[in-house]
Amino acid sequence: MLVMKFGGSSLRNHARIKQVAKIIKSRLDRKPVVVVSAHGDVTDWLIKSAKNARSGQVEIKKIIHFHRRLAKSLGLSAEPLTYLFTALEKLFEPVRLSHELTPQLQDEIISYGERLSCRIVAGYLRQQGIPARAVDAPEIGLLTDSNFGSAVPLPGIEKKIAVRLKKISRSYCVLSVITGFIGQDLRGHLTTLGRNGSDYTAAIIGSAIGAKEIQLWSDVDGVMTANPKIVPEAELINRMSFNEAGELAYYGGRFHPSTLLPAIKKNIPVRILNILTPNTAGTCILKKCSVSGHIKSIVYKKNLYLINIISSRMLGYAGFLARIFDVFSRHKVVIDMIASSEVSVSVTTDRAWHLTRVMNELSEFAEVHVFKNRAIIGVVGEGIKKDPTAVAGRIFSALEQNGIRVQMISQGATLINLTFLVDNEDVAPSVRLLHRIFFNK
Repeated sequence: MLVMKFGGSSLRNHARIKQVAKIIKSRLDRKPVVVVSAHGDVTDWLIKSAKNARSGQVEIKKIIHFHRRLAKSLGLSAEPLTYLFTALEKLFEPVRLSHELTPQLQDEIISYGERLSCRIVAGYLRQQGIPARAVDAPEIGLLTDSNFGSAVPLPGIEKKIAVRLKKISRSYCVLSVITGFIGQDLRGHLTTLGRNGSDYTAAIIGSAIGAKEIQLWSDVDGVMTANPKIVPEAELINRMSFNEAGELAYYGGRFHPSTLLPAIKKNIPVRILNILTPNTAGTCILKKCSVSGHIKSIVYKKNLYLINIISSRMLGYAGFLARIFDVFSRHKVVIDMIASSEVSVSVTTDRAWHLTRVMNELSEFAEVHVFKNRAIIGVVGEGIKKDPTAVAGRIFSALEQNGIRVQMISQGATLINLTFLVDNEDVAPSVRLLHRIFFNK
């Protein structure tokens, strides 16, 4: 069996949906299960509309019109979508009246992007003679905790997912088109798995059914040695290890950081493919692969906050770090990078939400300074293990010679990534410089 996930860019318009249908049809002999994201920018539209509703502005005509027009352009009736449009409109009313948007309600509103998308895709597949059924992920047992916005699937759900998918397939003799990104907690509330969470959904399902391969389709050829928008000569990476891909995902790669966990568990290859060039091999991610050179890719994450926490009063106090991280944990502010000394700690985060409260609490026992517009650059590759000192020397010598100021440095225990912090404005010149050093032949 095969799991095929199609991202929002793959489903942006009627032409791309038709191309997706051709790709699915060409692989029917591999018994695919299809996972879909919301179309194009629909998730962003839903989030913006939900937030605007807090000030009394309820405007979702653009979203409804987009889906009606898309269905019509595919030769489908929009009538089967009407009940979803009605239900979505009703969700905005409590936001308008209370001027409050709870994380729970926001997740439910956002979920309609995938729910509408999967029905349009399934409808078009049926029109093309492919028996398909739209399936909401909670229907097959994708249960999560109640951490709205970044929900985590509950342990032990894979067996139930496999049983329910088999039942759907046998009972209806259809190809399942499943909503990515969304789940449901034990109280029946809809949840979301975080941005790009449809990749995660695909991997969970792939692990549950013992898929031969998990395919993540978008409109790029695969994983590149750098962002082509910054480095036009960036090259496609044909093969990489799960460890390398996991690091790339965390530090700015194109898939959800947790995507690979279910695949690693079952040793299922994950392949990154382009719907515009469906016959190319893309990037294959394997448990292990041969090491060539030191570096696989240079990635980055921009618009971070650097937080410096200093307290000489905590000199020798064993609970200093614990106290700091307890504050971040209680406010659900995720830390990306950390450097510490006896009396100071520096961390980075991309979470502005609740950051003011965190700063206020930390100020009770430490001096706190916050700096905006920082960026992490990550240099990733299994080959770094061969000589990490030499790799670090080449990186920081080049940066120093080109006047780029490094503010923090970190290397993971696995020795396959080396990361450092710079100003946002230094990202492009740094990435171009390092790409020339490690990839120019």
